[in-house]
Amino acid sequence: MKSLLSGRRLSAQIVGLAVAAAAAAALAPRPAFAQTWPDKPVTVIVPFGAGGGVDAAARIVLPRLGERLGQQLVIENVPGASGTIGTQRVVRARPDGHTLLFAVASPINVAPLVAPASVRYDALKELLPVTPVAVSPFVLVGRKELKAEGTAELLALARAQPGKVSYGTDGMGTSLHLTAATIAQQAGLKMMHVPYKSGPQALTDVAGGTVDLAVLPVALVQGMVREGKVRAYGVTSKQRSDALPGVPSLAETPALAKLDVESWMGLLAPAGTDAAIVSRLSREVAAVLAEPEVVKQLAAGGMKPMRMSPPDFAAYLARERQAMAEVVNAAGIKIE
Repeated sequence: MKSLLSGRRLSAQIVGLAVAAAAAAALAPRPAFAQTWPDKPVTVIVPFGAGGGVDAAARIVLPRLGERLGQQLVIENVPGASGTIGTQRVVRARPDGHTLLFAVASPINVAPLVAPASVRYDALKELLPVTPVAVSPFVLVGRKELKAEGTAELLALARAQPGKVSYGTDGMGTSLHLTAATIAQQAGLKMMHVPYKSGPQALTDVAGGTVDLAVLPVALVQGMVREGKVRAYGVTSKQRSDALPGVPSLAETPALAKLDVESWMGLLAPAGTDAAIVSRLSREVAAVLAEPEVVKQLAAGGMKPMRMSPPDFAAYLARERQAMAEVVNAAGIKIE
């Protein structure tokens, strides 16, 4: 998440360890099976429900990746516990390149911070970052009946009713939850969090008037925004989204001038996966992201290609973990 990485002093030791781990993987001996990989369909776990923003990105990129690899990539949605159930499954999988993870920050860097007692893995040690795929802002949406036309009016309404304005996300301790917490911290708000099992459920309740607000991916909300079923107050990035050009950036409101949040989506593999497999996956994804049709489809969902080498991605995730720890501590977000 970009805003959580900017303007903060980074721990050289944490980043150095991440880069060293990625470099060590690159120098590891290459088993014979890496030369014939993939020799059967590859399962890619999306640790969230079908129809959400992460799932949308996976279904744009992964079929083309499968074509380049010469094998079918089977997308399997394994939702639950803020993405940690599906992530745990990949952590425990054989590191043979036939089980991969398509994830976001929630199960990688957020859940280990907010629920250390229940998350039984350390993603920075037990998963190998392969490559990010796309980046996208979130959108703050509200029910149509809410008596606030714009963001400034919304902030005034929330300040006048501390703890009464509700907002939904896809669960406790997710990237969406942390983004909402960041908005509240910067604007000096106290709101009521309503955690859902998935983003689509939260969106349905905003449209139905059950919850006041929600922070959700562009790809998920854009249809209902265009149809006028929910009101879009703003995107969380500094720049407006090409997918929703009429929706302002929340940073255009003075109280949120420092807000700049974009969320990555990317591919990871179980620790111990052969470096040749990781390297090939990274190269093939880069080739897919260079295809104009893929870029067009991502843009239609409010996403942009995001390219990094495996070591750079590892360093990025280490920096993100440190920055998110500061937000979690400031907001007091903990799941017992």
